[in-house]
Amino acid sequence: MDAKTARKYLRARRLPSEMQQKHTWRTRPDPFADLWDELAERLQVDPGLQAKTLFEYLQEREPGRFQEGQLRTLQRRIKNWRALEGPPREVFFAQEHYPGELCQSDFTHCRELGITINGQAFPHLIYHFVLSYSNWETGTICYSETFESLSEGLQNALWELGGVPNEHRSDRMSAAVNNLIDTRKFTRAYEGLLRHYGLTGQKIQAGEAHENGDIEQRHYRFKQAADQALTMRGSRDFATVAAYDQFLRKLFAKMNATRRERVTEELSQLRPLPERRLDTMRRERVRVSPGSLIHVHRNTYSVHSRLIGEIVEARIQSDSVEVWYGDRKVEELPRLRGRSKHRIDYRHIIDWLIRKPGAFEHYRYREDLFPTSSFRLAYDALREEHGPKTRCQGIPADPGVGRQTRRVPGGRGHSRAARPARSLACRCCRASHRTWCSVTVAGSRSRDGVAGGV
Repeated sequence: MDAKTARKYLRARRLPSEMQQKHTWRTRPDPFADLWDELAERLQVDPGLQAKTLFEYLQEREPGRFQEGQLRTLQRRIKNWRALEGPPREVFFAQEHYPGELCQSDFTHCRELGITINGQAFPHLIYHFVLSYSNWETGTICYSETFESLSEGLQNALWELGGVPNEHRSDRMSAAVNNLIDTRKFTRAYEGLLRHYGLTGQKIQAGEAHENGDIEQRHYRFKQAADQALTMRGSRDFATVAAYDQFLRKLFAKMNATRRERVTEELSQLRPLPERRLDTMRRERVRVSPGSLIHVHRNTYSVHSRLIGEIVEARIQSDSVEVWYGDRKVEELPRLRGRSKHRIDYRHIIDWLIRKPGAFEHYRYREDLFPTSSFRLAYDALREEHGPKTRCQGIPADPGVGRQTRRVPGGRGHSRAARPARSLACRCCRASHRTWCSVTVAGSRSRDGVAGGV
């Protein structure tokens, strides 16, 4: 500091910060002074108008008068108006939470985590559960916001926790809440689940996610922690879904470790669990169609052809569909996600497809019948060589069928003996096709003793 400056402060007996004058004057004229009354009137009518919208309006009305750099001036002017004369803003009231009183849950998508299973994208959700007082949390992997996923996730959380709080709050998910004209507050299935555990159900208002604020905040914190843990792990790929689930279990345990004191306090206030879990598996009795198909929850699945005409029971779980005939489980199929989807297993109908090969070309679910891409390539090769209306008849059979060896035509000077019956052979034209020798598919004994091909 210069000596003259120091003497000035000593004579004034004031600090440098106390001698600074507040900047209250403008350095240039206000370009919106003559238009502000009009703009303020528009803001009074519709406070949601943004400064950029009003600025573009003025530019269109008076071309050449306003430059882009003046937008910031208008934004500051409107910001001051909102603070001094604008409408009151929404107030959020902090709530007191009490141990053992409330739990919240919701589904959250995890696509931003980039999880893969064996190199394949793994689209999924997490059913996320949290205690409002202690912030103890856990989650369950699921694939859609269905009641089965809600039931499994909520019951998993309660049994892992070891007790039941008094109330459970969710958003207006259709799996739990009647959002249509039904006068009932919750769905019957969800009411049964709450009744089994003695929970009082709560739902938030439509479009007011902050009412479920604890779980919404935990979504963000959980994904942030998961992203960091995956980064430290060095890979987002897992060998199996079970390995990924184990990773999540360890992550939740680590996050809950810092809340032990409040969790212990909350556990003492929880009510005991019932004697057993509630079986909330959805059951549908359906008849197997002549096409060996069943229609379950707006999706189509194939079953073995021996069940055609019989009534079976489909037991729908969060990730699978069990098919029961009488007291015996005959199939367990991966559950399809969405609606109007189909899953056809060629093994269920292959016997009759071999007898009716002409039905293959225009079969509605033909694309589901190719076990691997090699079968599809072989089929496309035959169509290209013979055309779509060829009389060469052949259907892919079960890879486990027809292991015996036989001579197969393979082209000029290329016949092979004692070759496994997994080669293409044309039982109609009996021609030798050189390209067939490079494609291996399953075969089965046909009436003329030649392996049935694609």
